[in-house]
This record gives sequence, structure tokens and C-alpha cells, in this order.
Amino acid sequence: MARALDSIPEPFAGALDEVVVVVEDEPSPTQRRELGLRPGEDVYGLFEGVSRTEWAADWTMVPNKITLFQIALEEDFPDPAELEHEVRVTVLHELGHYLGIDEDRLHELGVD
Repeated sequence: MARALDSIPEPFAGALDEVVVVVEDEPSPTQRRELGLRPGEDVYGLFEGVSRTEWAADWTMVPNKITLFQIALEEDFPDPAELEHEVRVTVLHELGHYLGIDEDRLHELGVD
């Protein structure tokens, strides 16, 4: 995972200083519900927090977190090089959400 994170380009790399990246086996029941995941559906990563575009002076700072879901990633990408690539893409995608970039724009940028 460290190599994948070290290869993140700017402006995304700078944003890594403002979020924590954690690894969990799979989404919690609450995360699954909030994402609208059906049984058998998986997700590789999730950004939770407040995007830069939504910050306001009167808000209490909420910890920003990207969670990578290890089981889905390892099952779908058993080759170490492919896994490293997908971790990088997933972190870039979730950092995009932190930076306020929507799904359509992330797709245009090739980060999906």
C-alpha cells in the first residue's frame, strides 16, 4: 500500500496530509446501508468526512477518512502489481471526493 500511496500525483498527494487512510476487511453494516450496497455487492474504498468545497468557518472539524476494503480488493486483484494499481486508483478516486470532485468529473479524469 505504501508504494501505491507514494505514487499519488499532485494535487492529490498534498491532500493525503489532510485525510487518514485505513484498511478494513469489508464495509460495516452502517457503511453498506449508507452506500446502498445489496448483498453480494462490494466496494473498494470510501471517503467519509467533509470535502474541501463544503468547509465552513462555523463547522466543527470532522475527521476525514478514506477506508480501503481489503477483502474485495484482494479477491478482485490477486496479482500484486494489479492490486497496487487498484489501490492507487481507489485512493485517487476517494481523494477526488475529498477535493469536491463529483463522479462524472472523476470519470472524465479517468479516476473511476
